[in-house]
Parts: sequence; structure tokens; C-alpha cells
Amino acid sequence: MRVQATNSPSSFEVTTDGAGVVGHAGAALLRELADRVGLTAALGWQRLDGRRRHPDAAVLRDLAVMLADGGDCLSDLAVLRDQPALFGPVASTPTAWRVVDRLARDPDGLARMRAARAHARARAWAAGSDPEVELLIIDADATLVLAHSDAKEGAAGTYKHSFGFAPLLAYLDRGQAPGEPLAGLLRPGNAPPGATGDLIELVDLAAAQLPAAERPVLVRSDSAGGSSRLAWHLRERGIGFTLGMQLDAHVREAIFAQPEPAWTPAVEPDGQARPGAEVCELTGWIDLSNWPDGTRVLCRREDAHPGAQLRFTDHDGHRFQVFLTDQPDPDIAVLELRHRQRARVEDRIRAAKATGLSNLPFDRWRRNAVWLELVLAAQDLTCWTQALLLAGPLAVAEPKTLRYRLLHVAARIVRHARRLILRLQATWPWAVELARAFTRLRALPLRC
Repeated sequence: MRVQATNSPSSFEVTTDGAGVVGHAGAALLRELADRVGLTAALGWQRLDGRRRHPDAAVLRDLAVMLADGGDCLSDLAVLRDQPALFGPVASTPTAWRVVDRLARDPDGLARMRAARAHARARAWAAGSDPEVELLIIDADATLVLAHSDAKEGAAGTYKHSFGFAPLLAYLDRGQAPGEPLAGLLRPGNAPPGATGDLIELVDLAAAQLPAAERPVLVRSDSAGGSSRLAWHLRERGIGFTLGMQLDAHVREAIFAQPEPAWTPAVEPDGQARPGAEVCELTGWIDLSNWPDGTRVLCRREDAHPGAQLRFTDHDGHRFQVFLTDQPDPDIAVLELRHRQRARVEDRIRAAKATGLSNLPFDRWRRNAVWLELVLAAQDLTCWTQALLLAGPLAVAEPKTLRYRLLHVAARIVRHARRLILRLQATWPWAVELARAFTRLRALPLRC
């Protein structure tokens, strides 16, 4: 029997005489957006040194763009630096290291970076990226970032028997669109997920990022944030809360004591009933004397998914989730849906790890804290790009998809009639979307 070969010989030649060809053309979109919304200017609080070829603000901007483009270490800045025709002069890796180190040594460095992000956020919202919702919801959650060396300051053993860091992150929920990063707090790996002091600091940092607006704010957290101290702090600040609650013996007794008519069908976002899920209110059955006035306790019971292994706290094939909230809405199904949607924060954190958070590359704590802020700035740029410049599937695309379709596109730079032109490949399926994004970008007011 004869088998026909499927491998064909190469049908093209390879030469090294190309000119004007650039890659990562879409990353220039992020770089110019940082200038347009004033992020670059706000990062330039340092007194300029005439001997520095690269201002610190430009270096920090380029590091954020590099992270949004998929880099995860300082040396990845070469992606921009090796294409001067598109990105102009870009700092070397040692120069970028010195900028990060200088910022880490500045006692006010992190605070100024956060203020710069808040300034740019206000500009971006004014330009059209405001989520335009009646309720601003902040999701707080912890994650683990592994370290492969004990030489990194602050790295420690985690509750999952790994080794590294346990940062806290806060995101503004924008529905199905990518979440907007608000704040991050670097912590050692052995930090407890429910450390109330850390959560209070995170919430305060996140609230400071929101542009001034007469809109209510709500903080969501899982059971790690279910402390009366956090709730009282939020009440004093005029912020609502919906916080997970641990299922102890007293709570389980209250759940099992509920008659069947007390359970109301849970709902999906489209208003349809959620199959196998019901909600009831336990407020009168739980001692809430230590909690702010108006605090309520709600519970969802749900059939275990096929193949799921039941825990000892489960009952009659049901799983239970209990949370506390101070929202007065009489529709408990709507309140439960709102709390359940905090699960979207897991996607936001996953996107952060795809934008440089999976690697904290420095040996010193403060340098890694600066890196975390750069990761958040990179996610800011991605979020604002999708909100201001893109439409359709690209406006809600994951980082990997966005990079493949737009950011990593190759193009040719040509000069004609004293103009610099970036020519995209006509047959690239998303060339028109990228060109339109640049057109929308140039229509934004320039705030350098």
C-alpha cells in the first residue's frame, strides 16, 4: 500500500533585506492612549534631570504598554525598543530597572502612581469609558502568585502548600465587559485571605480611584471579607456591602429550620428562574447585634452539579451559600444574583496574571509592589482601549484574543508626501477594526 505524503516542500525563500516592516503595531494604540488620557503626564511628577535621555514617566508608560502587550519581565521591553520606527526611543533594560528602583525607594512613589492612575481614569471616564451604571460595584478578592526562589523578600508558604505571595485585588465590575482594575495590595504568601485590616486598606484605595460622582458604591467579597469590622468601616464611608458568611453550626441550624414555602426560586441575569436553586432570608434567625443596622442574611441552596462530591455541610443533596448585605431591596432573588455575580472577579484576576501578575520579577518587596501597580496600569489601558476605541466582540475580548487580533499585528511603515503611514495588511480580518480604533483615538482630546 502506498501512502501519500502530506508534507510539501517549502515554497518560499527567506531573505533579510526587508525594510519598514514592524510588528506589534496595535501596541502603539495603547501607547498613544496613555498620552491622550493624561496617564503619561501624571506619571511625570519627578523633577527632570537633564542628563536623563528617557524621562521616568515615559519609561513607566512603556512598561505598562509592554505588560498589556503580553510581556512579563523587564527585558520584554525590547519588543518596543527594537522597533524605533514605530515606538521611537525606548529605554534599555538597565534604565528601566533604575526607574523602578528609584520609584520603589521613594516613600511616596506608590501613592503617586495610584494618584496618576486615578487622574487618568477621570479623564478616560470623561472621554466616554464611564460605565454609566446606577450602582458602582467593587469586587475584592485574594489570589496567589508563586515564587520559585526564597531570595524574594516577602515570599512565604501559602495555605495551598505553595510558596510565593498573596496579593489582594479590587476591580470595578463592568458587567460582561472586562473589569476595570482599581487597587492592588501586595502581601506575603502566608497572609490570611480574610485579614480585615488589609481588606479595609484595599477598599479605601479602590474607592479613591473612582472619579467623583453622585452614585452609590457597593463592595462585594466572599466569606473571607465577612467581618463586622469591615462592614462598619464601609457604613462609616457610606458604602454598601454584600459579604460572604461562613457556615457554622448556628447558621446551618437556621437553614435547616426554614420551611419549604420560605424558599424563592433564584434567577438568572435574563430574569428566568435558575434551575435547581432557591433563595431564602435568614435575618430573623441569626444574631446580628454586632453588625450595622439594616444588615440582612440571605441564603442560596442549589442542587449539587452532576459528579460533584458532597461536603459534610451539605444537606439532602443541596449546597448552601450565605451572605450578609445592607441593601434594602425587597427582592431577595435579585440580591442573591448580584452577590453571585462577584464570581466574575476570578476572570479579572486571570486576566491580570496574563498581563504580568503571574511573575513578580524583583528580589525586593517595594520593587514588586511597583510592578503590581504597573500591572494594574496595563489593565487600565486595555480596559479603556476596549471601552473607548473598540466595538463588538473585540470590546469584550480576552487579553490573548485581543493581542492576536490587534496588538501583535504586523504592518509596514512608509513615508509619502511628508507623512508617516502605517500600512496594515489588507487581508488581515481585523485590519479595519484596528484602523477604526486609531481613528477614534485621534478624535480624543490630547492631554500630554
